[in-house]
Amino acid sequence: MAEKTKETDTSLLLLNAVKKGMLDKKAQEILSLNLGKINSTVCDFFVICHGTSSTHVSAIAESVEEAVRKECGIKPGRREGFVNGEWLLIDYLDVVVHIFQEPVRRYYQLEELWADVPAEKVKDI
Repeated sequence: MAEKTKETDTSLLLLNAVKKGMLDKKAQEILSLNLGKINSTVCDFFVICHGTSSTHVSAIAESVEEAVRKECGIKPGRREGFVNGEWLLIDYLDVVVHIFQEPVRRYYQLEELWADVPAEKVKDI
C-alpha cells in the first residue's frame, strides 16, 4: 500500500507551474521541500530560490505568478515583501513560494528549519 500524504494533483500542478516560472527567469538554487507527509503543516510544499538583485527577485516573482495564472488559473492568497525585494513570499495555500536575495537566504537558512523533510533540487522540469 502506498504511503498516504495530503498532497493533491492540484498541488503538484501548482508546484510544477511555480518551478517553471522560476526556471524561466533563471532563479538560482531552486529547492522544493515536500511538507505533505507532516500532519501539522499548513501547506504541501515550500519552494525556495534566490536571485542576484532586487530586480531579479521581482522578475522571478512576476514570472511565477504569470506561470501559475496561465497554467492553474489562480492568483496568490497573499503576497509579502514586494516593497524591499529581499525576501518575497507568495502564498498559494498548498504551495508557499519564498524568493530571496542570496545574502538574505544565507542569513535565514529557511531550508535548514525543514532539514528532516524530503527535498528536491530543481534542475529542469
